[in-house]
Amino acid sequence: MKMQVNIDTIKNALSKQDLLSANFGLEREGLRTNPDGILSLIKHPTAFGDKIKNPIITTDFSESQIEMVTPTFKSTQETYDFLSFLTDIVNQTIPEDEYLWTQSLPCILPDSRDIPIAIYGNDKKSEESFRYRIGLAHKYGTKKQLISGIHYNFSFDEETIRKLYQHEDYNLTYQEFKDQIYLKIVRNYLRYKWLIIYITGCSVSSHESFTCDCKKLMNHKRDDEYYSTEGVSFRNASCGYKNLVELYPRYDTVEHFACDVQSYIDDEILSEAKELYTQIRLKSKDPSNFLESLTEDGILYVEIRTVDINTFDTYGISKQDMDFLHIFIIYLLIKEESTYPKWQEESLINEEITSQKGYADTKLLKDGCKINLLDWAKETIDEIIQLNNTLDLNFDDVLQDVKERIDNPENTYSKKLLKIIEKEGFINSQLRISKENKQHSLNINLKEKYPQYYDEYIKLALPRK
Repeated sequence: MKMQVNIDTIKNALSKQDLLSANFGLEREGLRTNPDGILSLIKHPTAFGDKIKNPIITTDFSESQIEMVTPTFKSTQETYDFLSFLTDIVNQTIPEDEYLWTQSLPCILPDSRDIPIAIYGNDKKSEESFRYRIGLAHKYGTKKQLISGIHYNFSFDEETIRKLYQHEDYNLTYQEFKDQIYLKIVRNYLRYKWLIIYITGCSVSSHESFTCDCKKLMNHKRDDEYYSTEGVSFRNASCGYKNLVELYPRYDTVEHFACDVQSYIDDEILSEAKELYTQIRLKSKDPSNFLESLTEDGILYVEIRTVDINTFDTYGISKQDMDFLHIFIIYLLIKEESTYPKWQEESLINEEITSQKGYADTKLLKDGCKINLLDWAKETIDEIIQLNNTLDLNFDDVLQDVKERIDNPENTYSKKLLKIIEKEGFINSQLRISKENKQHSLNINLKEKYPQYYDEYIKLALPRK
């Protein structure tokens, strides 16, 4: 049932504005630390109200792990600005002697048993959320749960998909066609996720208190810290937060995907559907009844989960990277797919090689054959630049920035981070940046900087202020 949308289809069916019309959202996780870079064990601030009911500032796994969730916006700029708004609120609201950790890999951690799991209320949903986290803690350990990142949510404007559907006879219902649009993006994303890891990776060091399986992958140790001169993103490495068994659900139809995930649940490999930790997720209209909603209502949007917290951006992700992901998704939609049968197994190998050895003259696998990482990266970015020029999409500056990271690895985030860590140490350098970020937020008048959001959202963010 696979559907092909190529560049000629796009040119004939859509205007430039049609193609670029989309919906964006961000989720940012982050740990709270004390002034020494040790995980704060104080409960989630009461100013943020009920974790279950607050849709924009809540917790992830732990009481110490804040999660900020933007609404959906029509531009990356609005989405970035709203994440900035939330981050500034958090920095102004957490205790004076607490800081929002600026790294995907954790700060100094206590004993696993002392990491506080997020506590909720007494209603059914709250009890289910707590039980789910208890199960994850037993299965994966509490320390690994504290790995944090950025999730990038995306969907095309509905009218854009309708215009594509009406342009040719695809012998599919509209819902099947829409699902195939997103399924093709997901399949191609999994094939090319290694490139996003290389471009946005920013986690190359760990404290002694983190997990042994991650530390042993790093090739340098200094005092109570470990770091790697070869790795790009240990959050995405084999020691990252991943399923205990390699799982390869089918992505040809939503029905097959749902059937496979249900079989993992039936076989007790997963406790529920959201325990499938993929680099990109299908999202449905009703997340509380995900699989049934997916098959009945179709795919609502996709969630990219690869991006590390960017130490070099005050708010955790750069606007440039958000824009690159936008044109990258368009590229994935148009890019002709490989027919190589073991593409999912190969994609996982490339994911972990890039994460752990991305700077070591790395060879990846492309349809069963070895290829140099940088050669493939240059080939891919050239294709995206050509796409940008052909369709006149105006991502020139964004693509030039990414191309410079590929042409000169010293410009990548992880290489820049490595220089700082070699000079200052992991905890000291990241704590310094976390403190600088907080001071930046404290100097901001929220109502003056964010008049477009303040009145509507401040009481939602701070229901008890």
